[in-house]
Amino acid sequence: MGKIRFSTFILIPVLLLAACSFVNYADSGTLIVSASDALKKIESGYIPVDAQRASSYGKEHLVNAVNIERNAIMIKEPVANTLATAEIVARAAGAAGLTENSNIVIYDDNMNMDSSRLWWTLKIYGHKGDIVIVSGGVAALKGEGAVITDAVTAVSEATYRTSPLNSDMLATKEEILRNIDNPSPDFVLIDVRSDEEFNAGTIPGSIHINHEKNMFVNEDKGTTFRPYSHNRILYKELGITPEKEIVMYCKSSVRAANTYAALYDAGYRNLKVYDGAYLEWSAEKLPVIKTEVEVKTTTTQSDNS
Repeated sequence: MGKIRFSTFILIPVLLLAACSFVNYADSGTLIVSASDALKKIESGYIPVDAQRASSYGKEHLVNAVNIERNAIMIKEPVANTLATAEIVARAAGAAGLTENSNIVIYDDNMNMDSSRLWWTLKIYGHKGDIVIVSGGVAALKGEGAVITDAVTAVSEATYRTSPLNSDMLATKEEILRNIDNPSPDFVLIDVRSDEEFNAGTIPGSIHINHEKNMFVNEDKGTTFRPYSHNRILYKELGITPEKEIVMYCKSSVRAANTYAALYDAGYRNLKVYDGAYLEWSAEKLPVIKTEVEVKTTTTQSDNS
């Protein structure tokens, strides 16, 4: 009996240690899907939504796909490329024949960034139907033999009803400034821009994780997201775990939406996008840290920033 009691006393602290190190992730692997799985969902009745620029949509898109380009869901004032109002988003979605209950498959030709931004936008306004993002976009769909056309899909306009904006998904400069003044170990700020941009100037306290680390970059075959298990390991090793409040930004928070989607798919839920992003921060001459001589960044299709 003595030996049994001794073993029990040894086992209890081990179990407690394991419990303390356990990380509680939410449902994972349901947002980002492969091209083959996306086509199956479309066959089952999901609406294909093309998030390419209208000019690209006019050249090639999935049969029956409707188009909602990035510019239709973002505004230019007071800060360029920020979240549009509920009315603007509802108008764009309704013009594409969507309702708030539509089940949709979103894809793009831009490293999954425009798809992620559209998903984040619909989600912040309370979309009720299921939404999935096609990992790899147009190139991956073509690789699976998807039928491509240049014929514009006939659309019956619908009424899209938004819900009040979910402020839990959005960070402000005031919130970030408060954390600079009074840092919390449970607050994580991620700069998802390139090395050059980060070195030229970043918000104090930022952790640098280029959004491309969430993906396998291949412009020819389609840039696909890495498995959510990979991203869990990547962020956990950096001390970024689901119970922490995680805020991400880039220059205009298109790339940030991409990281948001990757983390959401990996089971993170306490996520926010700083939508004003570095454009707002630098324009207002708020504190920055520079590690190199400033490098001028150019506007690209990838981020329009």
